[in-house]
Amino acid sequence: MGIELAWNDWVGVTGTLMALLAFYLLQAGRLSGTGIVYQLLNLFASLGVLVSLFGKFNLAVFLLEGAWGAISLYGIGRTLRSRRPPTSSPLA
Repeated sequence: MGIELAWNDWVGVTGTLMALLAFYLLQAGRLSGTGIVYQLLNLFASLGVLVSLFGKFNLAVFLLEGAWGAISLYGIGRTLRSRRPPTSSPLA
């Protein structure tokens, strides 16, 4: 009597473990909350949990993980924009 997991369940479990790892590393001071690694871990974690919903849909989890992924994308964009060298204006 073992647990049988479909491929999408394994992806969801992996996503959950990634979210927990990101949170642990943040709390342990090993990652910065504004760092790209933390944000990517959160993005891929949310995508993994969203993939798990292919097996059995859950609206609450969908909304949570969709928002989590969107916020992660925003953070990634913000981080990448802040790393660009400032452009100089020819009129300045």
